[in-house]
Amino acid sequence: MLRNRYVRTIVLSRVLLQLGVWVRNFAILLYVTEITNNDPFYVSLISVAEYAPIFLFAIVGGTFADRWRPKRTMILSDGLSAVSVLVVLLVVAGGSWRVLLLATFASAVLSQFSQPSAMKLFKQHVPEDQLQRVMAMFQSLTAFFMVIGPVVGAYIYQHYGIEVSLVIMAAMFTGSALILSRLPKDATGSGEGVRSGIIAEVAAGLRYVRSSSVLKNLGAAFAFAGLAAGLIQPLGVFVIIENLGKDSGFLQWVMMANGASMLVGGALIMAAGHKVKPQIMLAAGLLASAFGTIGVGWSHQVVLTIVLQTLAGFFYPCIHIGINTLLVQNTESAYMGRVGGIMGPLFMGFMVIGMSIAGYLKELFSLFTVFAGSGVLFLIAMLVLLPMLRKKDKRSVRSMSS
Repeated sequence: MLRNRYVRTIVLSRVLLQLGVWVRNFAILLYVTEITNNDPFYVSLISVAEYAPIFLFAIVGGTFADRWRPKRTMILSDGLSAVSVLVVLLVVAGGSWRVLLLATFASAVLSQFSQPSAMKLFKQHVPEDQLQRVMAMFQSLTAFFMVIGPVVGAYIYQHYGIEVSLVIMAAMFTGSALILSRLPKDATGSGEGVRSGIIAEVAAGLRYVRSSSVLKNLGAAFAFAGLAAGLIQPLGVFVIIENLGKDSGFLQWVMMANGASMLVGGALIMAAGHKVKPQIMLAAGLLASAFGTIGVGWSHQVVLTIVLQTLAGFFYPCIHIGINTLLVQNTESAYMGRVGGIMGPLFMGFMVIGMSIAGYLKELFSLFTVFAGSGVLFLIAMLVLLPMLRKKDKRSVRSMSS
C-alpha cells in the first residue's frame, strides 16, 4: 500500500495532523481548566468548538470538496489552520485567552473540507482490492494516537506552556501542507464540472443517498450504532465505581486495554482483512460490540471486564473500516464529499443524543439496563445490514445527473 504515492503522502500528512490535533486538544483543555479554575462552562465550550463544526459544516464542506480540486483543497485547509493558530498565538500573547476556542473551532471547520478531499483521492487512485486495507491503516493510525495523543499533548503543555504548544500546532499543520504539496497535480477537470447552487448540490447529494439501498442501509446502521455508542460513553466511570468497586482512576487502565486491542485489531485487518468482505467485517464488529457492551454492563469482576473491553476494542475497527470501505466502494467520486458530509453528522448526531440521555436513563432504570439497551441497538444495526449480507454487493449506487 505504501508504494502508492497517494497513500504514502496522505498517511504522512495525517501523522502530523493527528499530532497537531492532540496537542491542540489537551493543551487548550488544560490551559482553560487551569485559568478558569475548572469552570464547567468554559471547559464544555471546548467540546462544543470541536464537535459543532461537524454538524454545521460537514455537508457544506463535503459539497465544496466535490466542487474543488482535492489536492489544492487539502493544502489550503492545512495552511489556513496554521495561519489561524498563529493569529491566535498573537492574541493570547496579548492576554486574551478566550480566543483559544477560536483555534479549535477554525481547525475543526477546515477539517470538514480536507477529509472528504482525502477520501476522494483514495477513490480515484487506490485500487479497489486495496481500499479495505487502506481504511484499516487509517483506523490503526487513529487508534495509535488515541493511546499516545493525550500523553504527548499533556507533556508538551505541562513542560513548555500554551505558547509553545500553539507554535507546535502551527508547525504540524504547516508540515502537513508541505507534505501534501508533493502529491501529483490534480487531474484536469478534477473537482470541476457543471455547477449549480450550493443548495441544489446539497439536495442532489441527499437524493443520491436515497437512491442507493447500500447507502440507506449504512445510514441506518450508522444511526443505531451512534446512539448505542453515545449511551455508554459517559457511563464508563460508573462501571468502574459501581460494578468493580474501584476508584475512578482505574478507568485509564481499562481504556488502555481497549485502545491497545484496537491497535492490534486494525493491524490484523490491514494485513489480512482484504480476504473478508467489508459488509461481513462490519456485521462482525457490530455483533462483537453488542455482546461486549452487554457483558461489560453485567460484569462485576475486574478480569472479566478487561477481557470484554479488550474483545470489544479488537473488533471495533471492523465497524469503521467496514463502513468507510463500503462508502468509498459504493459512492461515485463526484459525490464523495457530500455522502461523507451526510453520514458523519448522522453518526455524531445520534451519539450526542445518546450521551445527553444516558445519565437520565441510568437514574431511571439501572446501569446494566442502559448497557443492555446499547447492546440491543448494536444488534439492530447489524440486522439492518442483513440485506447486504444475503446477496453479493451489486453496487446499487447509480449515476445521477442532478
